[in-house]
Amino acid sequence: MSILETINQPADLRQHSAAELQQLADEIRQLLLTKVSVTGGHVGPNLGAVELTIAWHTVFDSPRDKIVFDVSHQSYTHKILTGRKQAWLDPKHYHDVSGFTEPRESEHDFFTIGHTSTSVGLASGLALARDAKHRHDHITALIGDGSLSGGLAYEALDNAAVLNRQLLIVVNDNQWSIAENHGGIYQNLAQLRKTNGQADHNLFKALGLDYRYVANGNDVESLIAAFKAVKDIDHPLVLHVNTQKGRGFKPALENEEAWHWHGPFNLPDGSPKQVAHGENYWDLILQDLDEHVQAGMPIYAMNAAVPGGFHLKTWAAKYPQRYIDVGIAEQVSITLAAGMAKGGLRPVVFHSATFLQRAYDQLSHDLGINSLPVVLMINGGRISGGDPTHQADLDQAELANIPNLKYLAPTTKEDLLAQLDWALTQTAGPVAIRVPSNGVHSDPLAADFAPTKMHILHHGSQVALMGLGSMRPLAEAVLGQLAASGINATLIDPRSTNTLDPAGLAQLRGLHKLVVTMEEGSLDGGFGQKVAAYFGPTDVNVLTLGAARRFNHNETRDALLEEFKLTPDTATQAILKALKEI
Repeated sequence: MSILETINQPADLRQHSAAELQQLADEIRQLLLTKVSVTGGHVGPNLGAVELTIAWHTVFDSPRDKIVFDVSHQSYTHKILTGRKQAWLDPKHYHDVSGFTEPRESEHDFFTIGHTSTSVGLASGLALARDAKHRHDHITALIGDGSLSGGLAYEALDNAAVLNRQLLIVVNDNQWSIAENHGGIYQNLAQLRKTNGQADHNLFKALGLDYRYVANGNDVESLIAAFKAVKDIDHPLVLHVNTQKGRGFKPALENEEAWHWHGPFNLPDGSPKQVAHGENYWDLILQDLDEHVQAGMPIYAMNAAVPGGFHLKTWAAKYPQRYIDVGIAEQVSITLAAGMAKGGLRPVVFHSATFLQRAYDQLSHDLGINSLPVVLMINGGRISGGDPTHQADLDQAELANIPNLKYLAPTTKEDLLAQLDWALTQTAGPVAIRVPSNGVHSDPLAADFAPTKMHILHHGSQVALMGLGSMRPLAEAVLGQLAASGINATLIDPRSTNTLDPAGLAQLRGLHKLVVTMEEGSLDGGFGQKVAAYFGPTDVNVLTLGAARRFNHNETRDALLEEFKLTPDTATQAILKALKEI
């Protein structure tokens, strides 16, 4: 019988010796690999935190004692130990649980968390609430994978010291962020590892926190001893644990960045089950930026810890002095870029739609108010289901309503590169470009191209279809279906999420009684509402199709597109229904 068969709740761990628990770690590690090879997921972080999680649950009493995972993408072992192992044992149940902690699933999870640097602040709040109720449960924050580089983590550590409540802060130091670590904090962690925690300079002690070090964070026995030693300390303490990201899987050890998160792969060699072919927007963008550098433009490429998603490693190799990775610190990436732009440089900041929200204040205050010509390349903006922490349909409403900031939505590579070239040379203010999420499309650049001038692709009457960004193919499909119903609609590429083309919109009056907007973003505050507001005083009706303003938990993308009437059939039926009601 395997050890895992005997574990149905955390208390079952205490029936086993340290040697048996180390065997359990090996079993869980193989189970993790078996599932993620099919579903994809966070590979390296979970492989490295197996023993740490087993040891914590052996010493502490969850859910009375509480552990808050930073980002929580390393919580797979925690879920297996807290009654959810069926989601790893049975392929039929692989999708029963989230890839992050989720209170809807279990009393052992306390927050839905998918973004970084939050654990210490959340755990401090739990500690304050515990003490206010005169309870005696133990609160632990587990932080790692580069999360210390986020300003929120520093703020929380700074405050934890003066709150002076029982709080265990476990620093899971695997020497990596998503990619390699950047920042002075990690130089200090390296010193602490080198000196077995005895370095004269210690960030945590300097902040007023107690500190202990565990050299072998993948040894269950050492970890159990360390947790027992600090369990009943009545003040904030940092337990710095040295672990190995990707432990037990050779491909993940050889390329930690690629295996931070990985799509489905073949065991045991790690070869991908699907290989991408053809053009991609990021190589086209970097090639265009390269040409500007060769022409003498002071371009700097910047990102916050996710270079792989934008192919920035190739840029960093060619232009190491023109590449900046600020670590998981979206806020400073924007403020730093603002300062660079003010000094005459041309920073281009690469961000994912779902992460850039963390820098909203900097986008508004540092870029918007100061009208600084920073260029933002936004990846992944689309309707997405199954995970509210990485929901990617909120960026349009967020960015499009910042004064002085233009948010462009190209539909083809020709439009994208033309808009990028314009953004790099204009000086009026920040420009964000929502890189299409539906693959590379190509169409000759219009002779009268202007970055915010809407492009009429097909002239018709009665109905005008406006397919924003990645919704252009949908609008084209609906155009065909309407033609089959005897309606010769007009097809429009709007090109911008927030800068309307009044002259172009005015042309639609008279010939059209219904304007239909289609967008991969929240309708509230989105593009469609802006168009509807423009036509409000007129006799033109507007039908807005887009996402509801809500967090999506278990829905698939396909189900959401169906619900939001963003498929050819559902959109066509909604249009025909609207025409009958006019």
